[in-house]
Amino acid sequence: MLPSNSVITWADLEKQLHKYLFFRVHEKKITDLVRVRQRNDESVESFVQRLRDVKNKCYNLVLDDRHLVDLAFQGLLLHIKDKYASQEFESLSHLV
Repeated sequence: MLPSNSVITWADLEKQLHKYLFFRVHEKKITDLVRVRQRNDESVESFVQRLRDVKNKCYNLVLDDRHLVDLAFQGLLLHIKDKYASQEFESLSHLV
């Protein structure tokens, strides 16, 4: 049972829920997210889904869409980054 007034915002509730449901799962950090790279045989869609999966385990990390897109773009294979370097992507969906 939680102490009174320990959950005030949705963010508080989310943190408590994650603690309860995932207490044995190791939380990921920004360094884990930065290390996600597209594999040679992996589609952009699969890579972005893997990146989202890691991001979903970064419970205390707050990133806006722009920063997440930048991280994803940096993790793409070089020939794909070169091809789309002049593009501006607004979201991960747009990147895919």
